[in-house]
Amino acid sequence: QVQLVESGGDLVQPGGSLRLSCGASGSAFRLYRMGWYRQAPGKQRDVVATITTSGSTMYANSVKGRFTISRDNGKKTVYLQMNSLKAEDTAVYYCNAHKMAYPRDDDYWGQGTQVTVSS
Repeated sequence: QVQLVESGGDLVQPGGSLRLSCGASGSAFRLYRMGWYRQAPGKQRDVVATITTSGSTMYANSVKGRFTISRDNGKKTVYLQMNSLKAEDTAVYYCNAHKMAYPRDDDYWGQGTQVTVSS
């Protein structure tokens, strides 16, 4: 079992920056691929960025060059540094922990943290 708690969401002006954090409890954090997803009102939840157990990263095209995902296995925490924020980044941001398993992959979600980009 993995419990995830996000923090860092806030109201920020366009062009501003925020850093989201996701702390994990439970065992074997280092064995999980970690990710950030977001969901805007009336839209589906979409991937923002992921980071594998070996540190490889992937970003949605809409955030490439502006967002950076990182992880600290010792602190069992994953971060999302968001720069040059735009109004379209407004959403609830969710942390995800994923591990392949049989017969079903392990997937855990946090409760979400609100990011609002507005002047």
